[in-house]
Amino acid sequence: MSDKHTPVLIGVGQFTDRSRSADGPTPIEMMVKACELAIEDCGVARIANQVDALAVVGLTVDAAQVKTPVSRLIKNVPAKVAGKLGIDPAKQFYCEPGGNTPQMLVNHFAQAISKGECGTVLLAGGEALDTMSLRFSKFWNLLLPKGKWKDQTGVNPKRLGDAKEGNSEYEGRYDLNLPANVYPLFENALRAHYGRSLADHQKTIGAMFARMTQVAATNPNAWFQQARSAEDLLNVSADNRMISFPYPKRLNSMIMVNQSAATLMTNVATAKAMGVPRDRWVFLHGYASGNDIWNLSQRPNFYESTAIRDLSQRALSMAGKQVDDIAVFDLYSCFPSAVQMACDALGLAHDDSRGLSLTGGLPYFGGPGNNYSMHAIAEMVSWARAHPNDFGFLNANGWYLTKHAIGVYSASELSKPFEAEPQPYQVDQSKRIATKPNLQGPATVETYTVIYNKNGQPKKAILVVRNDAGDRALAINADAAAMHALVTSEGVGLRGQLIARGNYTHFEPS
Repeated sequence: MSDKHTPVLIGVGQFTDRSRSADGPTPIEMMVKACELAIEDCGVARIANQVDALAVVGLTVDAAQVKTPVSRLIKNVPAKVAGKLGIDPAKQFYCEPGGNTPQMLVNHFAQAISKGECGTVLLAGGEALDTMSLRFSKFWNLLLPKGKWKDQTGVNPKRLGDAKEGNSEYEGRYDLNLPANVYPLFENALRAHYGRSLADHQKTIGAMFARMTQVAATNPNAWFQQARSAEDLLNVSADNRMISFPYPKRLNSMIMVNQSAATLMTNVATAKAMGVPRDRWVFLHGYASGNDIWNLSQRPNFYESTAIRDLSQRALSMAGKQVDDIAVFDLYSCFPSAVQMACDALGLAHDDSRGLSLTGGLPYFGGPGNNYSMHAIAEMVSWARAHPNDFGFLNANGWYLTKHAIGVYSASELSKPFEAEPQPYQVDQSKRIATKPNLQGPATVETYTVIYNKNGQPKKAILVVRNDAGDRALAINADAAAMHALVTSEGVGLRGQLIARGNYTHFEPS
């Protein structure tokens, strides 16, 4: 096994700023701090001069579909981060949106290192959305971004990742362009798939996420360091209003945070030559990246992910491990449905004694935009160092269980030469179901959600329906009685009529 072509993670850093101040740090300052901590963590400060590739996870406000006064304030984020660190890597990248990005980057650059295309790589990301929400609120026109918050000099950075929109125009028309509106569709489908009552299912997901709050409560980098009961998470109140049924606020990813994380990778030869202590090394034993059927409205069903199942099997096989061999997991936890579907894909119990999160989960540890999994990777590296003979499994997803990246980690040496991922993963497209926007007549609800306004009042129901021939369409209903019925009794399987009104199809219960 060639040391020069064996990738290894040697440093990680995390930074959480809870100043809750309009004068808090910028995203650039957050990222730089995490990078400095990652370099310090490896034990050899001069290795920063060896960095020949820098990849920065895209800021939430810089996504193409996001248009606010604080979008794209920094023209070249990687160059800005590099300049603050005093380095000038030959390769610099700015990444497309997606919660899969951090693990995708580890997978991508592990292969690049194994092929000799890179020597030492620094991965970074971070958000200062809490500061930005305080500094650039509705009064943004009185306090326009300037100074350290804005820099339009330089050239546009090279992009890395899949830039494809997360939803179709048809899905966007029905407001299926926000995670808070989409993941409840999965949740309600899961409940019906499991055959649970509304009350029993709520208790189950509440208990699952209550266990995550216990992890966050002891994590020094967590945004909310408070253990909560299932009842605290589920009971709707002024502080925990319903967002989209069946998720109150405390079951939603918390994006308004100031958190950053970074990971430093190199090859074994460089780690040895630079004197990085062996107890800092962690190896990527197995990995996989790929996409599910892209448009969520065209997937075979809404209660399982073929891609998570296939990619997990690929990564575990590469590592020579089974699920039973894994000591810890960090399953992407933006919403309960994402965790349950990952568990089901792996064959894990939803209350597995090994735990499902190393961080405490996105609603409690914090969900800093596209960069959450960089924190999970940092936690995984720290855990692996403390348990050098054990293995950990991490999955990350982007958009709506659309883009996926998996990693299997251990501080133990690789048992065989590091291998580049085989043929790119291709999900079975033959199972894709085409939607028919103009569908009318009798239909049955396949899944649904009810969206609430900021005053806690139901706004409208979004439904996925099929007719008796199996054709699928999206529909809405804004009738108060119909929405009340959907949140108090099982709506999956409900019969009704599809009626075209203007640009929308309406579902009228029978």
